[in-house]
Amino acid sequence: MALKRANIRTWAHARRQRLEELSIGKLLPSGLTLLGLCCGATAIRFAFTQEWKLAVAAIFCAMIFDMLDGRAARLFGADSRFGTQLDSLADLVSFGIAPAIVVYTWSLWRMDAAGWIVLLVFCACSAIRLARFNVQSARDEGATRLFPYFVGLPTPAAAGIMMLPLVLDFEFDSELARNPALCAALAAIASALMVSHVPTPSLKYLRFNRDRWMWIVLLTAALALSAIFAPWTTLGFGLVIYLGTIPVAIHRSHAGRAAKAAVDERRN
Repeated sequence: MALKRANIRTWAHARRQRLEELSIGKLLPSGLTLLGLCCGATAIRFAFTQEWKLAVAAIFCAMIFDMLDGRAARLFGADSRFGTQLDSLADLVSFGIAPAIVVYTWSLWRMDAAGWIVLLVFCACSAIRLARFNVQSARDEGATRLFPYFVGLPTPAAAGIMMLPLVLDFEFDSELARNPALCAALAAIASALMVSHVPTPSLKYLRFNRDRWMWIVLLTAALALSAIFAPWTTLGFGLVIYLGTIPVAIHRSHAGRAAKAAVDERRN
């Protein structure tokens, strides 16, 4: 009888642990990641039916889910190796394969084999960037509070640069934006930045002074209203601003490393 009760208690404890693992807090980050993956796959479907605005919107929705899943994982303490690998696979589809296919079916196809090579290079560089990010995360070599910079361009930002001509064309109906040479050039730049060691800003560790919170709230509200009433202009403007932050990040990262080296030298 005692053995039977012990077995029942063991079974109940194991079942309780399984239920805790299946809690909303544990499942939410992975659910958001899968929603982002679905958005990326849906963008490919829209590309095949030549619904360009819906395709670009789907990829930007995937970016939103990509930001939310990491925050949800940190909020609920649900960080895990499984979640990291799932997030990388979803990012490869949403920000590597999907934008490449969208831009290829929109413009690059006119370059024949050269356009397809541009697509393959972008996808390959996206995979390399994500693999390097996973290795750096495992070694605790990624962005930190003291050094808030990624090594190389993140794949969501690269996808945004890749689709910048579409966003400009939606807003201004520009023949230049539809030029396959321009699309190929931006894809090449994004691919090179992804596999480079250029420091790029990490929004995760972006911090503001407390006395500026009111201005930040007002700016966020203005951006939200702008995104509602002029989405393509807002997206294009945001991408251009992000590109402008890369030289600033390079300068500040070098200054930060020099200051850290000076402090270490004084200690020694």
